[in-house]
Amino acid sequence: MKRLKNIIKWLVCLFFASTILAVVVYRFLPVYVTPLMLIRCVEDGSLTIHHHWVSMDEISPHMPVAVMASEDQRFLLHHGFDYSAIEKAARHDMKHKGGKKLGASTISQQTAKNVFLWPGRSWTRKGFEVYFTALIELLWSKQRIMEVYLNSIEMGEHIYGVDACARYHFNKSAAELSRSDCALIAATLPNPRVFDSAHPGPFMRKRQKAIAAQMRFMPSFPKEGEDINPHTAAGGVYRHHNR
Repeated sequence: MKRLKNIIKWLVCLFFASTILAVVVYRFLPVYVTPLMLIRCVEDGSLTIHHHWVSMDEISPHMPVAVMASEDQRFLLHHGFDYSAIEKAARHDMKHKGGKKLGASTISQQTAKNVFLWPGRSWTRKGFEVYFTALIELLWSKQRIMEVYLNSIEMGEHIYGVDACARYHFNKSAAELSRSDCALIAATLPNPRVFDSAHPGPFMRKRQKAIAAQMRFMPSFPKEGEDINPHTAAGGVYRHHNR
């Protein structure tokens, strides 16, 4: 029994040491492959992965604004979890039992899931997601979280990251994406394997227009080291993105 307790203790220590180390390493190094990429390869029986890591300086400034408008409008304000959105989703799900569930995952949660975990809705995976979300919020800046998110998120069939999406769907680099392009890409994110930014239909165009309208009321995304608190920001960092 004592030996079993020691084994469990060492396994727990190994888990925390390895996961914290991985988060620290990815604070500085590019994320070239994620569990989802490998899972998709197995599911589709294909080794095709379109993925080009680029820094935030090589991504259109409209892109982070577009995904915030679409996915997480309080990204710069919360610490990983948007409790008001969670409460709203819970009320919606209770009212519409058996219907389509309302999502409340933040960009931080999606980044933690994409980089460290597997897709799914089990309580076990959700627990790990909470753990990794707390870690990256503690050890990474908001700019790093957004950079990893934009480079790792699925954006089409075998397409991961904004630069690969820009090149395969728009024939341009991530830096060259227009405000309208970014709104269209963001419109696919609920289900990028169903919604195609290369061939958008009427529903996609409607979502693109709605996201573009929301972008006018979003802040420009701050560079590394700039103040992101709207109450204390200096020099107009938290200005409306109405260009």
